[in-house]
Amino acid sequence: MTPPQLKTLLLDARLPRLEVRMLLEHVLGKPRAWLLAHDTDPLLPEVAAGYESLAQRRLSGEPMAYLLGHREFMGHRFRVTPDVLIPRPDTEVLVEIALECLAGLAAPAVLDLGTGSGAIAISIALARRDARVMASDVSAAALAVAAANAWDLAASVRLVEGSWYEAVPAGEGFDLIVSNPPYVASDDPHLDQGDVRFEPRGALTDGAGGLEDLARIARGAGRHLKRGGALWMEHGWDQAEAVRDLLAQAGFDGVHSRRDLAGIERISGGRLPGGAPGPSEGPASVPGV
Repeated sequence: MTPPQLKTLLLDARLPRLEVRMLLEHVLGKPRAWLLAHDTDPLLPEVAAGYESLAQRRLSGEPMAYLLGHREFMGHRFRVTPDVLIPRPDTEVLVEIALECLAGLAAPAVLDLGTGSGAIAISIALARRDARVMASDVSAAALAVAAANAWDLAASVRLVEGSWYEAVPAGEGFDLIVSNPPYVASDDPHLDQGDVRFEPRGALTDGAGGLEDLARIARGAGRHLKRGGALWMEHGWDQAEAVRDLLAQAGFDGVHSRRDLAGIERISGGRLPGGAPGPSEGPASVPGV
């Protein structure tokens, strides 16, 4: 049987053209330009079989990031496995806010709770080489992925294992705490749709109404933040008001929300009394702004 040519697989109509090309680049270990220049080359049986295996997994709905083993975030390539959430562009807003909070601080201390792949903590560490960044996760498997990413990107991040603040060594104080915790309600139908079907359930939902972990982080932050320190958390599309209330109840000033790329209030935060004003502090939220 004559081996198929590369261009035969490039024309695979079962998947979007971009996904076909990305899978072939992954299997062959070659860039797009090479694929175009060698489209009449016959494929080794093991290469064709490798592509078909990935194509079938994609047709079953498995995320491209897990098939390829990586996803770009803040301009850096991060390893991802089914042990961690796939980094998403909207979370870049959390990193941007974090860097605003750290502006003007020398050698700031930062804590990322529930780090997963390490995308948030590592991005902050790369942008602020003088920062002391600690990242925690309850999952040893997730921390292994974060450690590999920190190594790959030459980022200085201290990784600690444990549930939320239980992972933080005694006596540590931070200028900033950030987190993208589980915030999806356990009965949300989206948990059984799209990419999230394949992502770790414990990183998506708190097993309750979606506010449990957000509330726990807000309540405990004051014991770990320095005077004037800030807390920023990512949350669900309809949770901004509730999270602002949690922050206000925990004693934070200047509480407000920031919008994601779609214009949805996606992250909320505030600052403990006693410090300089945080980024763009003002009214809690102004609809349409």
